[in-house]
Amino acid sequence: MLEEEKRGASLLGPARSAASNKISEEEKAAPLSAACEGEIKKDRAGAPLAAGEKGAEAGAPRTLGRREQIERSIITACRKGIWGRFVKGVKEYALVEEGDRIAVCISGGKDSMLLAKCMQELHRHSDIPFELHFLTMDPGYAPQNRALIEENAQLLGIPLHIFDSPVFAAAEAAPKNACYLCARMRRGYLYEEAQRLGCNKIALGHHFDDVIQTILMGMLYGAQMQSMPPKLWSTNHPGMQLIRPLYYVHEEDIVRWKERNGLRFLRCACRFTERCEAKEDESKRAEVGRLIAELKKANPNADINIFRSAYNVHVDTLIEYDTRGKRYGFLERYAQKPPQQEE
Repeated sequence: MLEEEKRGASLLGPARSAASNKISEEEKAAPLSAACEGEIKKDRAGAPLAAGEKGAEAGAPRTLGRREQIERSIITACRKGIWGRFVKGVKEYALVEEGDRIAVCISGGKDSMLLAKCMQELHRHSDIPFELHFLTMDPGYAPQNRALIEENAQLLGIPLHIFDSPVFAAAEAAPKNACYLCARMRRGYLYEEAQRLGCNKIALGHHFDDVIQTILMGMLYGAQMQSMPPKLWSTNHPGMQLIRPLYYVHEEDIVRWKERNGLRFLRCACRFTERCEAKEDESKRAEVGRLIAELKKANPNADINIFRSAYNVHVDTLIEYDTRGKRYGFLERYAQKPPQQEE
């Protein structure tokens, strides 16, 4: 199956519906504790082998460079936790289509860097023709942070297109909601630059943990029930889409891939990276992450169930909901229900 996944052949087949293709119990029964620690076959030179691959002969040893080792780890040691789930998400939600020109947006963190490598691997082996651009916006990084992004891109073989914007300065001057303003402005600049490059999609590095945290954050802090979809149309940039290919990948497995390869990335895409690291406990997202970790102590599948709740929404039980700009109230819907449907 690995060779089929490597070639991206699954992208050519009919996508199963999300309802019939929910993550299985075996796949989703907690993040894979051994996803990047499995036993991997090696050739005589000590290099890990993909399924069906023949090792080097004894007289012709081949030593992999560091970049190649990092790339190989995604489809071998981390195949189940990262590559398999990445391909599953791309196929299930038709995230990559023929003729796409995708701008992979790289903030400098572990998630977006891994996304770039997965998209490169998919592009290298897929039968579907599509183009990739690797986009980094410098919103006002400290020099050492920008240098770290550039060093990692060179190490990983990612051809970055870097452009500048005044996002940090504008957000810093805002009287309140600086983080919200920063996030909105950053995405707007990314859309605009991607359009300028002729792209029709931007790819972001949001993963499984981001999805479930967003669900709970909306309920606890926003008094609303919402999720983070795997793809969506831009409301302000006609014809542009946003896709999230790491939708099924757990953060724990991304961290394990990073540590396995001895990589160091930015902790957050912010001028105040050092402050974010020192005061990480002040983040509402981090707070919700700790809450989920506590819930999992009593119920190991708590994170899985939060994720699945977005697949099992019974709108008739909700008091109000809106869809496509129209709001539907409970009494209005109740009056339309025939008497024979009463329970």
